Amino acid sequence: MENRLDFKLRVLRGDEIALGPGKVALLEAIAACGSISGAARAMGMSYRRAWLLVDTMNRSFSEPLVITSPGGSKGGGASVTQTGESVMAIYRAMQRRSEAAIQDDAQAILKLLHPL
Repeated sequence: MENRLDFKLRVLRGDEIALGPGKVALLEAIAACGSISGAARAMGMSYRRAWLLVDTMNRSFSEPLVITSPGGSKGGGASVTQTGESVMAIYRAMQRRSEAAIQDDAQAILKLLHPL
């Protein structure tokens, strides 16, 4: 184990977290699994928690990031919308640029920590 920087970029809408690393990971899991329940299982979270996170994201943006299709004999599903795909790409780009911009300062802070 070593000392490290854990940088979290969050987008707030009022007091609510509209987007952050966990929500982007959930969007990526929904895109990969094709359902909220499958994404929740893959991430080790409850379906309810995943659904609440999706609901927060969908309410926060001008267009939904995830759309669902009703269940039935074959079950329902979910997909990430074009807006959701754009939001994921923009967020990951912001994350990369932010981490690169603070790299020197982060290394300076890490050098001042007691070793483990």
